[in-house]
Amino acid sequence: MNGKKVLMAMSGGVDSSAAAVLLQRQGYHVDGAMLNLLPQGNDTADARAVARRLGMDFLLLEGGADFAAQVMDRFVSEYCAGRTPNPCIDCNRCLKFGLFLDRALELGYDYIATGHYARVEEAEGGKFRLLRGLDRKKDQSYMLYQLTQEQLSHLLLPVGDYDKPAIREFAREAGLENADKSDSQDICFIPDGDYARFLREYGGVEMIPGDFVDSEGRVLGRHKGLPCYTTGQRKGLGVAAGRHVYVVRKNAADNTILLGDEADLYTHTLTACRVNWIAGAAPERPVRCTAKTRYSQTEAEATAEVLPDGRLRLTFDAPQRAVTAGQAVVLYDGEEVLGGGTIE
Repeated sequence: MNGKKVLMAMSGGVDSSAAAVLLQRQGYHVDGAMLNLLPQGNDTADARAVARRLGMDFLLLEGGADFAAQVMDRFVSEYCAGRTPNPCIDCNRCLKFGLFLDRALELGYDYIATGHYARVEEAEGGKFRLLRGLDRKKDQSYMLYQLTQEQLSHLLLPVGDYDKPAIREFAREAGLENADKSDSQDICFIPDGDYARFLREYGGVEMIPGDFVDSEGRVLGRHKGLPCYTTGQRKGLGVAAGRHVYVVRKNAADNTILLGDEADLYTHTLTACRVNWIAGAAPERPVRCTAKTRYSQTEAEATAEVLPDGRLRLTFDAPQRAVTAGQAVVLYDGEEVLGGGTIE
């Protein structure tokens, strides 16, 4: 044993379970915990079973009020403003690496750990770097761009050094029943994927129909409400334009949705707010980097420049498709995550 105590953030899935196995093999004292976030409560059965199998204590930490205020309520307000938020990033920032870490330190743990496919490396001068997971197909570093130096100094990401088949094998070797459990793909508070229903029932949002318009202001049809659509969408518009048309932009000010051709979806530049630089300070000069504006896309060559008000301006070498307000843009230097922000 190395004497260090780790509180493992458990979901009941194979990644966090295998992470606990790996940390025990490295000599850490590991306990498991889950944040109780949803009004109906969490399904803790698989996580508790893994904790018992591995001889770990298991804690259920309350976080429902913070989750509702900082994740679910923000999801509603962003959609109402015509943006498309990423609630998992907000949850990471506020809950998993905010409230969860604070609670772990209060309880005397040295580190927290998660099952994210990314890596933390201590560099010269006591600084910490966030790196991609070695399995590029599973890399989740995009979701972690808001981490700070303080958070990284207390974070272990053991699965980032392996690919998914190896992680499942570690779980099998440890006799864990969830070794072959499928990955969750849904937003936890909208498991059926029906965003409009959630916005109506939870947020009390009224879906207000409005006009589909073209770049010259001509009305092309009627939409069912801004939250029902996203940038780049083509199917389900119900517009007979004589050609394929796409959602180019949602305008909350007048409740219209701009439709255009495929070519209208491409842009060379974007601005982002709520910017986080993982090194702790913004660069003083423009930085060459690669960037991506969606979790699943391949990053593109770009130049990042910090604006006087702290926002980020990013200029791509080649135009990018369907850059969406409310989503995250994340910057990379090779394997290292530099930071990112929320697209305006």
